Amino acid sequence: MRITILGSIAFADRLIKVADEVKKIGHEPLMHEKMYLIGRGELNEVPDGIEHAEVKRKYDYIKWWHNLIVSGDAILVCNYDKKGIKNYVGGNNLIEMASAHINDKKIFLLNPIPDMTYTDEIKAMVDVVLEGDLTKMA
Repeated sequence: MRITILGSIAFADRLIKVADEVKKIGHEPLMHEKMYLIGRGELNEVPDGIEHAEVKRKYDYIKWWHNLIVSGDAILVCNYDKKGIKNYVGGNNLIEMASAHINDKKIFLLNPIPDMTYTDEIKAMVDVVLEGDLTKMA
């Protein structure tokens, strides 16, 4: 299965490890090459003096990720604790989940569903909560 690996850019190093594990269990991980560079410390997430939104617009990241999601079979949202919220799912990941959902892609969530203002929307889209166990992807 071709699985797009998603999560906060703050966890790029962890996403690389997850992609490696996904490959080891026989799937093809899909992820932006810049995520690998950021995760290895070879590229700054947001260059000095530029807002994050400007970077997203300049490189058309939202459409780029949408196209990658559509090209695969499933997505894996790596939801780690962030901003004081256990198993956080951010705005971009919610958009990406919606993109996968409306394109009939299977949605895996690495950790349990977080308690957020949009928990119901997450529950409505997620197919499998892995509880941290990547071998549950099928």
